[in-house]
Amino acid sequence: MLKPVELQGAGLRLRPWENTPGDRRAALRGLTDPDFRRWNTPVALVDDEEDVRAWTHGRADGWRRGDMASFAVLEDTEIRGHVSLGVFDYGARSARVGYWVLPEARDRGIASRALRTITGWAFHDLGLHRLELRHDIGNEASCRVGLRCGYVPEGLLRQARFDLGGVPHDVHLHARLAVDDPRPDVPR
Repeated sequence: MLKPVELQGAGLRLRPWENTPGDRRAALRGLTDPDFRRWNTPVALVDDEEDVRAWTHGRADGWRRGDMASFAVLEDTEIRGHVSLGVFDYGARSARVGYWVLPEARDRGIASRALRTITGWAFHDLGLHRLELRHDIGNEASCRVGLRCGYVPEGLLRQARFDLGGVPHDVHLHARLAVDDPRPDVPR
């Protein structure tokens, strides 16, 4: 089990998603955004209010099971996006990061700031050693976020993701180690 926490860093507040109308509206906008759907294959599609309720419940269940740490990313008091850790392998002290940003908040460094914050927490508080970041070949914005945050390119995962139509896509793998320099900031 992971204990839900709030993190602050780089002008952002990361807090667990809540099953409130405001959180559900923001999540629905993010998860139905065409760019999100272009680059991601969710386990379950979120198309409406019922789906987004299940999604927010799933985030809380992930914390309880200890296999997901999922945060709403807030700047000031507004939700700007999402960042998470998942695919935990506690024996290998590793996990996978994921993130998305609402369309109106893109190109402002929010994904990079959120990723730096969760990375520091994962290494310093959770004791993880390796974090992986994966993105489709062609998703240059996500690649830049990873590089800015010290996630080193490691290679190509051939046809590692299927899109919503069942078409396979090659994926670029980046990773960051707790011992890499510069060390990530520790969130407050």
